[in-house]
Amino acid sequence: MDELINAVALAETPEQMVTSVQNLAEAKDPAAIPTLIAVFGYNNPAAAVVAVAALTELGEIAVPQLLEQLDDYNYGARAYSIRTLAAIADPRALDVLITTAATDFAPSVRRAAAKGLGNLNWSKLGFPESQTAINRALDTLLLICQDTDWSIRYAAIVGLQALAKIAEVRETILTLFQEMLANDAQKAVRARIILASTNLGLK
Repeated sequence: MDELINAVALAETPEQMVTSVQNLAEAKDPAAIPTLIAVFGYNNPAAAVVAVAALTELGEIAVPQLLEQLDDYNYGARAYSIRTLAAIADPRALDVLITTAATDFAPSVRRAAAKGLGNLNWSKLGFPESQTAINRALDTLLLICQDTDWSIRYAAIVGLQALAKIAEVRETILTLFQEMLANDAQKAVRARIILASTNLGLK
């Protein structure tokens, strides 16, 4: 395992980096988690995509380190971490996803968080924790539906579409969709609302 980890650190070209990360990913060993997360900061998108897939496959066991190693300075690395947390869908990421979706300065990171917020595995939480968590996610997505950046609103719709599968919040989301369909100036956002409504059987 050490040899595979060292190969990532010693890679001299982008191609070598991708190959070494692929080899490390294939090991499917939790010991690789810190190195795979570190790859997010190497400015090698192809290697980062491999690392995202590997960490997502490792699943819940990767969540604590993903949360601990979240990069406050490199927004590209942070975006990959947020995408991975969103894909794993563990509700332990809720606080980070809420904060990121609402306040991160990088639109790509905010979009990834917004999409992930609607899709967490709420069943891993007991009652009433799950209800509180769902409502917090809903409140955040409703808030960023008012964002001046249309791409953030678009991502919020994606998150809300996933969240609307929960009966208790569906009516609130449907009402918002109707309001935004009537009032949002951006055609792409309105089109995404129509798609979401159709997929949910609401229209």
